[in-house]
Amino acid sequence: MIVKKLGVLGGMGPAASAEFMTRLTAHTVASCDQDHIPTILWSDPRVPDRSSSIRNGDNLPLPWLEHGVRGLQSAGCTHIVMPCNTAHFWYNDLVKLGTPITHIVDSVADELRRIEVINTRIGILGTQATVEMGLYTNHLDALGWQCIGASRHYMDNFVQPAIKLIKSNNIDSAHELLMYAINDLINSGVDAIVLGCTEIPLAVTQQSERNIPLINSIDSLVKSTISWYNS
Repeated sequence: MIVKKLGVLGGMGPAASAEFMTRLTAHTVASCDQDHIPTILWSDPRVPDRSSSIRNGDNLPLPWLEHGVRGLQSAGCTHIVMPCNTAHFWYNDLVKLGTPITHIVDSVADELRRIEVINTRIGILGTQATVEMGLYTNHLDALGWQCIGASRHYMDNFVQPAIKLIKSNNIDSAHELLMYAINDLINSGVDAIVLGCTEIPLAVTQQSERNIPLINSIDSLVKSTISWYNS
């Protein structure tokens, strides 16, 4: 019998990884310590910046990510999650190492289906690199959704600066900037908005805005993780 053990490939950034662990604990139905999911957190903030590497085409994060996966494998992990959207640029390389990895966009798709937002226009907020590489657009458009990203004006002046503020722990200022971008997407006629950077839910904690659902990619990944463990 294989004993399930979760590996979390984190540190990108450290606060997002810690938030994933906190939410995993909070969402797991448990009456005692032993009911929780056995988990190893690999939090290495030294991984080179994912967005910069995608734009530069230098692939610098890959050896660090591979090292993290092998470390989790050595610790006996049977399944891996990455609470970093942009790191999924290297998803196909990492699954070749042999351990199943939940794709964060699949978890978001499951959440959209759960709340019955299907085959509609959805807004995507994430890093510029996540948007440019089509992480959500390519995946979700193929499943029937129409993805709408923030305009370049809002990316440059609101979303990217907000993510930098979150990394420096300036949450209130980040929230203000992100709400401008969220409301611009709502005005464009989307039926839901995906918070497609795991830093963003640290500043935007509400589940909806103006009756439009805000899909938290951390919580989506948490729910998929719990489903995997309970299957």
